[in-house]
Amino acid sequence: MQKPDWNDLRIFLAVARTGQLARAGALLGVNGTTVARRVRRLESQLGGILFEQTREGQVLTEAGELLLLHVEAMAGAAGEIETVGGPVTSALTGTLRVSVAEGFGSWFLARHVPEFVAANPNLTLDLVANSGFLSVTKREADIAVMLSRPRTGALISGKLSDYTLQLFATREYLACRGIPRSSSDLADGHRFIGYIPDLIYAPELKYLDEVQPGLRPEIRSSSINAQYHLVASGSGIAVLPSFIGKVDPQLQVLLPDFRIVRSFWLVTHKDTHQLARVRAGREWIVDMARRHRSALVAE
Repeated sequence: MQKPDWNDLRIFLAVARTGQLARAGALLGVNGTTVARRVRRLESQLGGILFEQTREGQVLTEAGELLLLHVEAMAGAAGEIETVGGPVTSALTGTLRVSVAEGFGSWFLARHVPEFVAANPNLTLDLVANSGFLSVTKREADIAVMLSRPRTGALISGKLSDYTLQLFATREYLACRGIPRSSSDLADGHRFIGYIPDLIYAPELKYLDEVQPGLRPEIRSSSINAQYHLVASGSGIAVLPSFIGKVDPQLQVLLPDFRIVRSFWLVTHKDTHQLARVRAGREWIVDMARRHRSALVAE
């Protein structure tokens, strides 16, 4: 197999980082046709397809991700040689897609995004925060923050942080219905809010029996954000993550000694774990969880 030309690898790196042939060409001072031709030549030399064409531009294939890992290391080494005696700068480009649980993404991680994008102004961040997760195994996301540790797949995972859940209601609701003094009081004259049983996407969200065996919600939603708004409107009592419920001063914690503890797990693919953008995103999330642990874990 013919050894790839470094200039072709530089073009490959530019396409991987920008996601478009024309943008890569503009970055390198050549036209898009030249970029496309050099990428095809590289694919021919390596015997594999490096990019898939989509409506948004070029997306790396599995072979492309593997090559990117090595080329970024080469580019980093070359950059260090070129900057001996001066500061080594980082200019991450491309797209970093992070899949997180709806509540964690909306109420915790989103508030810390400005710090990350300020440090990486040329990197596009996709924060996918919904009920369910994209698959890191299938390359739907670069990083996932999940509710349990995956047991299969070519993945690298580690515990990010514990988090607590507590019972919350508005003061107005409690003034009308009374303050429960024990978990058994919750089934007597109180309206409970929770998940729709057949739409729960993770077993870790099945926690009502831990509150009181047999407790069933009268108002149900598949969305933790909707559950928060239902509580905030005075509709009833719900179990909410402390990092959601304690943000709202109108909500009151019930049964203060009662806590449910769950964990977040940080997951990446073993083939892309060391890519510069993935490494930067991973370090940012870990740092945010460490620095703001008191928001995740109620004392």
